[in-house]
Amino acid sequence: MENNINLRNYAYLGDAVWELYIREKTILMTNNAKNLHKLTTDLVNTHHQCELLQKIENDLTEEESDLVRRARNLPIPVGRRNMQSEYRQATAFEALIGWWYLHDKQRLETVLLKISN
Repeated sequence: MENNINLRNYAYLGDAVWELYIREKTILMTNNAKNLHKLTTDLVNTHHQCELLQKIENDLTEEESDLVRRARNLPIPVGRRNMQSEYRQATAFEALIGWWYLHDKQRLETVLLKISN
């Protein structure tokens, strides 16, 4: 089943995994709902995900780099074209997170710890 998953679906899953990971961290930072929302959205936005991908890119395996390259080349929704470069990077980051979640949870945990510091 997992072999039939396309890159968009890996990114869709990766988006959810990343947001849950961030929410687990931010709930420990504040009890104020407004602050909690701000903390979370600052860490799950396109710009931040783009920066995180750049931070780990040199540590990726050949297979991971290929997945990132292919995810970057996915067609961009019309509404996202004004920030096309960052959106492509963020999509690649999310696809990588989704792929790790399904195929290598240990690698996912290792990378999440690295980018959290």
